[in-house]
Amino acid sequence: MRVVSVICILIAACFTLCCLAQPPVTAHSSAAFEPEIAAFETRDQKSPPPKGAFLFVGSSSIRMWGDLETAFSPKQVINRGFGGSEIRDSTHFADRIIAPYQPRMVLLYAGDNDIAAGRTADDVLEDFKQFVLKVRAGLPGVKIAFISIKPSPSRWKLVSVVRDANRKIQDYIHQQKRMVYVNVFDAMLDSDGQPKPEFYKEDKLHPTPACYAVWKKIIGPYLK
Repeated sequence: MRVVSVICILIAACFTLCCLAQPPVTAHSSAAFEPEIAAFETRDQKSPPPKGAFLFVGSSSIRMWGDLETAFSPKQVINRGFGGSEIRDSTHFADRIIAPYQPRMVLLYAGDNDIAAGRTADDVLEDFKQFVLKVRAGLPGVKIAFISIKPSPSRWKLVSVVRDANRKIQDYIHQQKRMVYVNVFDAMLDSDGQPKPEFYKEDKLHPTPACYAVWKKIIGPYLK
């Protein structure tokens, strides 16, 4: 009986450790973003954006890039980031915030919120694949870029999942056509492999202007 008890304790301990390593999965709905998507559509009706532009979509790291639409001038850029979103939200709204613009290239930044919500690296990879399928269904020839998930200090405990998700997506992209992987992850670490403090706001999550300046240098050569 003692042996059985010990085994049960060990199993329970292992289960607890697994739960601590990955945050619990939370329920997800894209409905909360409807007002932001509707606001994009209203803005587009008043001032239609250009066709054939470089379209950035994704979470708050895109939404909060204040000068994004002029950063790569004279190239035309559209910013359709919406804060708190996951990859599957951009997929859900692709017919409304991607396809109508007929962009030259779609650049997606998302993944932080996904992993923080309990998505595994495999989940993130699958979500990205679904994003590609949805975008290509309406825009068969469009080029797609994935901007790597950044190493945020506030979510440093999840960095192993971030690295794994980035690696899986990079491997997938290398097997595809008209797709690129943009690595901003490495440039955001110091010589000790830790996130550079100057690249993050006080919340230790969102990028600073100094960070966006580095992103601009890395992303710029891909805008062809």
